[in-house]
Amino acid sequence: MSIAVTTQIVCFSVLSLVIIIGALGVILLESIVYSAFLLGGVFLSVAGLYLLLNASFVAAAQVLVYVGAVNVLIIFAIMLVNKKEDLKPIDNLKSRRVISTSICLTLLSLLIRVDLSKIWGLASPDTSIGEESTIRIGEHLFSDYLLPFEVASVLLLMAMIGAIVLARRDV
Repeated sequence: MSIAVTTQIVCFSVLSLVIIIGALGVILLESIVYSAFLLGGVFLSVAGLYLLLNASFVAAAQVLVYVGAVNVLIIFAIMLVNKKEDLKPIDNLKSRRVISTSICLTLLSLLIRVDLSKIWGLASPDTSIGEESTIRIGEHLFSDYLLPFEVASVLLLMAMIGAIVLARRDV
């Protein structure tokens, strides 16, 4: 094995471990603020996996959209809606845990089945499209998909204005 392949395997292993530990921390920690920060770490690690796949545009979009927007939105929502309420006991908690555990184990078994039934091959660096993918995405985004892109931006602007109006009403 060459040093490049070894480096990729080590980076993949470290990023995968960070994703697994961070995801477990997101669902197991009781502090929602820590969970939100761990979710940001998971999103950054997924962006690192995209970089290992030579998908730089998708990695940048992952960081901008998920880490920059969604995680910050979650943290601000936590800080703005931090009501002090007494926790009430949840009815049928054990049955809910059994049902959710069975669903998660079923999904895990399906993922393992797909993983074991498919022969995964390593792509050679010669066939990688790398930076050309960003050029292709840009060409499609500003030619074929220009109208939906602009409509989405106008809808997001309207949603932001609506959120500001609703937030200002409470003051």
